[in-house]
Amino acid sequence: MKCPGRAVFGLGLVLWSFFVPLTAHSDIYRWVDADGVVHFTNTPTTGKFAFYRKEKTPSLSASAGGERIAEAIRRNASQFSLEEALIRAVIKAESDYNPRALSSKGAMGMMQLIPETARLMQVSDPYNAEENIRGGSRYLRLMLDEFGTVELALAAYNAGPGAVRRHRGIPPYQETRTYVERVKKFLQHYRQGHDTLL
Repeated sequence: MKCPGRAVFGLGLVLWSFFVPLTAHSDIYRWVDADGVVHFTNTPTTGKFAFYRKEKTPSLSASAGGERIAEAIRRNASQFSLEEALIRAVIKAESDYNPRALSSKGAMGMMQLIPETARLMQVSDPYNAEENIRGGSRYLRLMLDEFGTVELALAAYNAGPGAVRRHRGIPPYQETRTYVERVKKFLQHYRQGHDTLL
């Protein structure tokens, strides 16, 4: 639904999280279309986007933030009965561990929560890495409980549970199919013990 003069974000979680690599600063751009819908990104794809603001991105060094993130993953894996490797794989695919990641459709933070999902998961600050991981992990658990398999849960995480229900399986969207395979590749990587901190 379009609301003139307001930022409008799509339903479901976004496949391609258009974010910048983990750096000291991240520029945010915005564009207001003809209907008054506000779009945000930090990787503008057209000249329609104008600079909006500069964001500071916290460092996730292994000695400081990295261990805090690893602990948040362990804690939420235990709380929601998830594999740590699965949470890591989703974070890797969604934001590459950038807590300030912002997609063109408004998905935010490490696990790329859209505003609606953040509210449902009671995440008040999606850019707080620990809150974001808690909300994303809880949502992932709900998708696993509803759909029963990792593949379908990942498809629902990406395209929205409604799309998986309508198609009675992984939706025929190339981006969703690519996303599922990408997360599964990272999942195998983490299951084998690689990059165990992040």
